[in-house]
Amino acid sequence: MTRRPLPSLRSLQAFEAFAQTGSMSRAGEALHVTHGAVSRQIKALEAQVGARLVAGPRHRLALTAAGQELAASLSAAFDMVSAALPGAASKGELTVSCQSTFALKWLIPRLPAFLARHPQTGVRIVEGDPGLDLGRGDAQAAIRLMSGPTPAGVKSVAFLDHAYGPVVAPARLAAHGAREGLLQGPRLSSETFPLGWSRWAEDMDVTLPAAPEQRFAHNTYLIEAAAAGLGAGVTAYAFVERDLAAGRLVAPWGFTPLPTRFHYLRGAAADNPLADAFGAWLRVAGRPDAPV
Repeated sequence: MTRRPLPSLRSLQAFEAFAQTGSMSRAGEALHVTHGAVSRQIKALEAQVGARLVAGPRHRLALTAAGQELAASLSAAFDMVSAALPGAASKGELTVSCQSTFALKWLIPRLPAFLARHPQTGVRIVEGDPGLDLGRGDAQAAIRLMSGPTPAGVKSVAFLDHAYGPVVAPARLAAHGAREGLLQGPRLSSETFPLGWSRWAEDMDVTLPAAPEQRFAHNTYLIEAAAAGLGAGVTAYAFVERDLAAGRLVAPWGFTPLPTRFHYLRGAAADNPLADAFGAWLRVAGRPDAPV
């Protein structure tokens, strides 16, 4: 077996605590050590890896680009170790907040796989608005589309890429004979992503002709309308992955990547083995090669 050249666990824990709390003092409180001890461990880690991980004025320290990259990988690794420990997530219930279309089209169809591995647990899905609502209500974790820095006091792990594009029923595409005919409409859109068609046309350098449009309140309605043959609609790949695999929908132009990703979010100081296990499972379920 090849020995991995890893830094000390203590320095990695100190760095991860700072990355999640944004403060040497709060990191020290979480680890039951002084803020000076956290600072020394992070400096030792920087020396070990040969890169600056934290920079800025003393009272406004922030992660560097190298620090952000390490923090994201480190949190995921610690969660997976925690979830793999004997007795982890042996019982209890986890409440997860997410938007309804993601829950219906991606999360819930995959949820039996998680519950089969943790039969004495439960996962309750509650609908949440696009903002982060941890701390309000009883949600212990959330799934949100995000880009940019993670809010202070929140542990965030990206687990699923985000891409979008037009989808349509196979019969409707066949009736047009060529994909360009689909742009003549009807074009379907949702109130949750009203600029979907215009943004897609700009990204693809396509000129949209005048055409009838029909708008739906939710992405779920748009997807079902497209599958029923009412027109073509722009939506996220994650929402239609199973419909594409089942042949209910086709994506004539494929999907265009977006800078946002689906993130699993938790309170940074929360100690919840079931939440750790759920996060570890999401990272596996969100891989491109994972079963649909």
